[in-house]
Amino acid sequence: MMKKLFTNSSQIITGNTNGKNYKRGKEISQLEVLENHSIFCENGIIKDIIPNHSIFKINFDEKVNLHGNVILPGLIDCHTHTAFAGSRANEFKEKIAGVNYEEIAKRGGGINTTVSAVRNSSLTDLIDLMKPRVQEFIAQGVTTLEIKSGYGLDFENEIKLLHAIKIINEIFPIDIVSTFLGAHTFPPEFKEDHLSYVNLIVDKMIPHIAKNNLAEFCDGFCESTAFSSKEINKIFTAASDAGLKLKLHTEQFNNVGGLDVALKHNATSVDHLEVLLEKDFSRFSNSETVAVLLPGVSLFLDYQFAPARKLIEHNAIVAIATDYNPGSSHILNLQLIMSLAAIKMKMKIEEVINAVTINAAKALYREQSIGSIEIGKQADFAVFDVPDYSEIIYNVGRNLLSHTIKDGEIIFQK
Repeated sequence: MMKKLFTNSSQIITGNTNGKNYKRGKEISQLEVLENHSIFCENGIIKDIIPNHSIFKINFDEKVNLHGNVILPGLIDCHTHTAFAGSRANEFKEKIAGVNYEEIAKRGGGINTTVSAVRNSSLTDLIDLMKPRVQEFIAQGVTTLEIKSGYGLDFENEIKLLHAIKIINEIFPIDIVSTFLGAHTFPPEFKEDHLSYVNLIVDKMIPHIAKNNLAEFCDGFCESTAFSSKEINKIFTAASDAGLKLKLHTEQFNNVGGLDVALKHNATSVDHLEVLLEKDFSRFSNSETVAVLLPGVSLFLDYQFAPARKLIEHNAIVAIATDYNPGSSHILNLQLIMSLAAIKMKMKIEEVINAVTINAAKALYREQSIGSIEIGKQADFAVFDVPDYSEIIYNVGRNLLSHTIKDGEIIFQK
């Protein structure tokens, strides 16, 4: 039984929830900040948080000196598309010149550009592409990372992507959460036959994925250029019946009924919400569905930001994530996203930290075991070489991480 003491930090940001395990509405601005305390862990689990003057009472095998740094719960990126091949730099050039995202998608670009690259990549190629990306997340303090498929868009290649994600989870010490996103857009071969592709997802992909435990979540993109609310409803019904949890990309460019479907199915999260209607803010007031906001997309597409303040005022459970992907948020920097949320979505620093820890854990259905520094949870920490937690978000785009700690083990040290 390995017993460790993490000590000599300037602050421990516990994100204490008193056992509630998420922060709704005004609660998201509440951070518990402890000074002159240490964290006692046993076999990767937090056993106690004790005043430094009581350390002499504890028997431990190893003492980890954190040299005056700040300890946060391990960061959680709850929405990424890390499994992809190819580059869309040429499309980025077009966007900079004034061509919008939907226009590129309508002519067969966008997601389908990446689909072509993935279909031409082997399983080994995909794993090799993903390895440095995951390592970069770890070097930022990320201890739990969601990764979606969605760039295969046929049975063979969606399964290939999910196998790559599974292997990546076996390679790295952090927790990788796998999400099936076959309903990302319609592939070229089904451009004029949407029903057949929906049936392929429902009748073949979902049963195989569920049977072989290749994904925990099923996601979809409900949008005028992607899937209708009726199509998503059919897919979600099949996924839910197969035992998959649900997420949905919705209210990004248009309101086409996606939010209705997600809430009807009690989705774990709805993600994007840049064009969420004012009349819908209150629908989150008592909902367990997490509103996952993605400020990197708004920056990258030069588009409006999701209404974080209104959602918080309406008692929503708000999380934020990178949406790291090759087309609309090619930003592999969660700390930049945190600063963007503060500057452009007017979230308080305390709200931002809770949004990438405990509320992001809830967006992945893991709030019982991670997301805050509370007794009984996993010893997942992101340690920053700063004297005060506000410095993390104040230093825009800079990575001030000193240690990433997963299950009580140092897995990255600067």
